[in-house]
Amino acid sequence: MTDEPKDLQAIRRTKLAALRGMGIDPYPARSRRNHLARDVVDQYREPEGDHVSEEVAVAGRITALRPHGKATFADLTDASGRIQVYFKKDAVGDDAYAAVELLDLGDFAGVEGTVFKTRTGEVTIAVGRWQLLAKGLRTPPIVKTETTDAGIVIHDGFADPEKRYRKRYLDMLVNADSRRRVLARARITATARRFMESRGFIEIETPILQPLYGGANARPFVTHHHVLDADLYLRIADELYLKRCLVAGMEKVFEIGKDFRNEGIDRIHYPEFTMLEAYEAFGDYETMMTLVEGLILAVANELAEALVVTYQGKPLSFAPPWPRLPLIPALNERLGLDVMQAAEDDLRAKAAEFAAAAGKHADLATASRGKLIDELFDLAVVPTLWEPTFVTDYPAELSPLAKRRRDDDRYAERFELFITSVEIANAFSEQNDPAVQREAFEAQVRARAQGDDESHPVDEDFLEALEYGMPPAGGLGVGLDRLAMVLTDAPNIREVIAFPQLKAKKQL
Repeated sequence: MTDEPKDLQAIRRTKLAALRGMGIDPYPARSRRNHLARDVVDQYREPEGDHVSEEVAVAGRITALRPHGKATFADLTDASGRIQVYFKKDAVGDDAYAAVELLDLGDFAGVEGTVFKTRTGEVTIAVGRWQLLAKGLRTPPIVKTETTDAGIVIHDGFADPEKRYRKRYLDMLVNADSRRRVLARARITATARRFMESRGFIEIETPILQPLYGGANARPFVTHHHVLDADLYLRIADELYLKRCLVAGMEKVFEIGKDFRNEGIDRIHYPEFTMLEAYEAFGDYETMMTLVEGLILAVANELAEALVVTYQGKPLSFAPPWPRLPLIPALNERLGLDVMQAAEDDLRAKAAEFAAAAGKHADLATASRGKLIDELFDLAVVPTLWEPTFVTDYPAELSPLAKRRRDDDRYAERFELFITSVEIANAFSEQNDPAVQREAFEAQVRARAQGDDESHPVDEDFLEALEYGMPPAGGLGVGLDRLAMVLTDAPNIREVIAFPQLKAKKQL
């Protein structure tokens, strides 16, 4: 995908053969390193004088070469940063310097030598010994920087999204923002896990391949186990297995893992995504509000070290407490009607009106009142929710796994957390009455028979588990990909996924 001319690849292969002819292994198994590049630069930037007696050994990729006859300056870059190295023929010897002349950008090398500062003050390693660690057979994309009045401008040949996503290893190699987001994503996951464990939660690994799918409304991926001669489903949620752990006597459980939903791809949707799901016995959805607010504040402080960040050029404050917004009153105010009493045809007309204004198509001809309300809320209210906001009290029809509100059974004890107009988390007071849960499952089966291919089947084993008794509990799901988008200022979910899937042809 780098569109490198084949003659350049041929030159590199010729150099590879020459190195082998000199008795040099271009891909050795071991190398020596006792310092990172940044550590050497930081340690020796300040000392007086040009020379430092200590020897260091560093290793990394050659990212610049500046030959000058019998001497060559090069930049060596590792995960910590860059350092200049100085090869001198008299110092390394004729044979070793002949090998230096066969180096290319992108090769990996290890060098040993003493540290000095050049006349311009740049910390540099005077190489006494060196070793080729890996010969690159393709030229990596070249990044160039330009200093302007507005700051440093980066020019590179690897900005096209098609190339970046298909060759993500090159994208992360040459684009600092891509690398930063992937590393930040790892810190988000690690911080979230530490936070949950500090609150007494135990992480349980639940099956990814399942005989039945459930825990969310989604179309699953299907695979086949040849030995068992059985179709299996990639999980769409961790929920039903983590709840079995509550039945088993575990009171605080969570999992950070992949879920899979056979759906389209857009700015915030991706069929393979990472969820944090948690369940706490003797809690409810109010408990989960407190938990997720603390979780996200901990992650935001770890990454941004501030409660106000910028997302896509707009300030975003995480300052608590976060507001709570009941869904139906908010939607009624936005539409100027009572959605629980209005005729369904009026709701369809409103939904079509808002969808057209947003440039979207909504096929709602057979949608129930609950589905119409959900669609209208997404179209009319969600775009207004920039700061972190808990939306509460969803219609019970939309929440078959949640308990109904104690004072009004038309609504579920449920919230969704929105940040930057995107759903980040979803939580319930979990249903633990086997009879009510069965009714909800059977309603899903009826919806599927009427054409809703995202409804899920009855899970008899889960219902049997509930009959042994599950304590009242709060349950929570947090989309870590979307949270990473917010905290790394990523406009698209694929920016925070290390290796996103694309169609076989150039078609984004």
